[in-house]
Amino acid sequence: MRSLLRLLIKNYPFLLFLLLEVLSIVFIINYNSFQRAGFLNSSNAVSAAIYGSYSRVAQYFRLAKVNNDLSAENAELRNRLDEYEAALLDSALLAHGQDSIFRYISARVINNSINKQQNYITLNKGRKHGIKPDQGIISAQGVVGIITNVSESYSMGLSVLNPRWSISAKLKNSGYYGSLLWNGNDYRKAELNEIPFHVELAEGDTVVTSGYSPVFPEGIMIGTISELSRPEGENYYKIEVLLSPDLKSIAQVEVIANTRIDELKQLKSETENAAPGN
Repeated sequence: MRSLLRLLIKNYPFLLFLLLEVLSIVFIINYNSFQRAGFLNSSNAVSAAIYGSYSRVAQYFRLAKVNNDLSAENAELRNRLDEYEAALLDSALLAHGQDSIFRYISARVINNSINKQQNYITLNKGRKHGIKPDQGIISAQGVVGIITNVSESYSMGLSVLNPRWSISAKLKNSGYYGSLLWNGNDYRKAELNEIPFHVELAEGDTVVTSGYSPVFPEGIMIGTISELSRPEGENYYKIEVLLSPDLKSIAQVEVIANTRIDELKQLKSETENAAPGN
């Protein structure tokens, strides 16, 4: 306490000067309209800058929720679009109130690898959200992977960057189809196989899903041809495809559920097991 008193007494002239300065500024602002207007404008500018900085910080921390909301909205829009297209193609579906073949479930990527020989992706949605094995995974840019294992709240699958899994793909312009497989090298590129030489190709041609697999609808983006060649002694092109999704930065995805996949599997099993002539 004594130290504080000594400090105040020692700096009494300076403190008195500050007090008189503050009082002078207050009187000037209160009794002079021009100075008062200038002060208000300056204070408003400072307040606006502070509020702007706070708003930017708050928006940054809300980005995760915004991404989740956008992903859920995209899934809902895909569902509605699929239902609309199915109704146009088959009016009987609409008349009997049946659902469309594909449903979309939004999910967030919580783990993902790109630099291994066999890469996997983990999502924050599981069995209780409607996720099952053999469901496709896509992003806004295109095909990402396929679900292989599911727990109650999480799911895991093969990404495009896994040589254990190939995609039934086709050339958008010509409709010729083949299988797309990652060769284990560049995480941005894969190879499209089984396209014969008589097919006209060019770099930049679009590659999409063929629709011949129950996992993905027809026409989902996969990538574009980045390089092609005619190997000697072969009948098929060697085609390199630049993948549309950047698997290194992917955060939000949608899982595609084929509502009739069990029926298709049963039909396939019955066909394969049927004795000839029956």
